[in-house]
Amino acid sequence: MKIYFTFDPRPDLKEELLQEFPGQDFIFRNSVEEDILKKTEILVTYGEDLTESHIEVATKLQWIMVVSAGLEKMPLAEIAKRGIIVSNVRGIHKVPMAESVLAHILAYKRSLPWIYEKERNAEWNRKSKSKELRDSTALILGPGAIGGEIGRILQCFGVKTIGCNRSGKNANYMNDMVKFNELMTVLPEVDIVISVLPSTKETHYLLGIEHFKAMKESAIFMNFGRGDLVATDVLLQALLQKEIAYAVCDVFEEEPLPVDHPFWSMENMTVSPHVSSHSSRYLERSFDIFKPNLKKWLAGDKQLENIINPQKGY
Repeated sequence: MKIYFTFDPRPDLKEELLQEFPGQDFIFRNSVEEDILKKTEILVTYGEDLTESHIEVATKLQWIMVVSAGLEKMPLAEIAKRGIIVSNVRGIHKVPMAESVLAHILAYKRSLPWIYEKERNAEWNRKSKSKELRDSTALILGPGAIGGEIGRILQCFGVKTIGCNRSGKNANYMNDMVKFNELMTVLPEVDIVISVLPSTKETHYLLGIEHFKAMKESAIFMNFGRGDLVATDVLLQALLQKEIAYAVCDVFEEEPLPVDHPFWSMENMTVSPHVSSHSSRYLERSFDIFKPNLKKWLAGDKQLENIINPQKGY
């Protein structure tokens, strides 16, 4: 079985893989090479490096393992047409992303940016305007693996959690649930709005200016899912007009965020450069999903963990 990695993992991870699957033909590169693709049966990739022409060339390709949760930049229509199985690493981001979300919330609530500024200026100033997180209400858009972990941690801090998804079905660590079309009914009562939604037809520009007008003026908005959840101009106007108190965004419609964009200099906005999922254990956790799936595949079992529907994108 020819298994092609379009990136070069850490030596220890490669060595474990080669020892565990001694009879397989592993190829590790830092690029997509068409002459290798032509012979590849299993492709392991971050996804962003694939084009329609690559899928056309890869005539023997049966399974694509995407070492990422986001799939929107992949040639999904071509992949679906070919009937190629696609799986990803859904769930491995939940620990670092939940920690990132909590860190930003606590930094805002406990005045950490203000404290750091006073420290840099050697200014002993005790007039902070710190607030407590306890007894807040958080709305989590996308209460899946990541959203559930965020909900679990927030509940430990005494926060009420409301999950929101397309179906409104119950989700772990959510006190209540609502559907997308019921958003306006709960926005006036929440203190924190956190999105970890993927980019799909249902989530594209899900939030409009009317949603921000419905939020509390003291609310925090956090987007850690995908940048097309809300139009950049809509969020900008909401912040300029003080519809909400603060925003933290790890994702944007245009990435990198242009250097001259107003977000960089706004006091009620934190710009995070799409790093909330970064972790020294990222590939380690990815391989923990890939290796059991590879064992299944080699045994003829194609019921893999984290299979996604290319036509839906999730």
